[in-house]
Amino acid sequence: MTPEPFFHIDAEGRFAPTGICRGPWDPNTLHGRVVAGLLAHEIETRWGDPAFHPARMTVDLFRMPPFAPVTVVSRVARDGNRIRVVDAECSSAGVPLARASVVLLRRTGNPEGIVWSPPAWDVPPPDSIAAPATRGREPAWETRTIGHGFGSPEQKRAWLRDNRQLVDGIKLTPFARVALMADFTNPFGNSGSKGLEFVNADITLYLHRLPAAEWLGFEVTAHHSHEGIAVAECAIYDEGGAIGRSVVCAVANRRAPRG
Repeated sequence: MTPEPFFHIDAEGRFAPTGICRGPWDPNTLHGRVVAGLLAHEIETRWGDPAFHPARMTVDLFRMPPFAPVTVVSRVARDGNRIRVVDAECSSAGVPLARASVVLLRRTGNPEGIVWSPPAWDVPPPDSIAAPATRGREPAWETRTIGHGFGSPEQKRAWLRDNRQLVDGIKLTPFARVALMADFTNPFGNSGSKGLEFVNADITLYLHRLPAAEWLGFEVTAHHSHEGIAVAECAIYDEGGAIGRSVVCAVANRRAPRG
């Protein structure tokens, strides 16, 4: 059976969420990751160009999005020979919920010479790791934990794969796939022995290349917090190696009780 998509297009042309979009903090809100995915989808669909690479996407999650249909609009802020900057806004019932800015850089050849890079990610491939047992609610994505997982006070690594379309009838593109998953840096990087008690206010995704396949590897590379403010970072990989980084800033928060 094909998994239900995150969104359908309704009669008014809005993105209507399905149940899998519900957020972890309050069941009457949308998950931040699907908002980021829609913003990436809009920018790529309207302004994507094979000659340009989406090198940086910043998403500001400044209002808790209600569980309701949303619209996304975008505009070009700068269209140059080597750089294109596109802004987008997500709203519901006329109320802005989040915004994004994507920097697209013209693809060209790498310069000559050797520049230091970290060593290759030496972890088991995702297909060699057993899938975890699932109970109750259908998982929104597939997970293959490498060593320490969510809630551990140790450094964490995992393979992740979205197994559903973002928008019904539209194939999930490599850029939308990684934008949809970039929010995972918050629960992965900012969770510890007491679980997750930080909600992120933004996501910044840096990509030097797009993922070549479906599985994305996340490795927590930094977490620091003070006075209820946290910054976390994950390196992101596909099975061929590193593709970029995701950074979030977050504020201390308590979950709403589920009825």
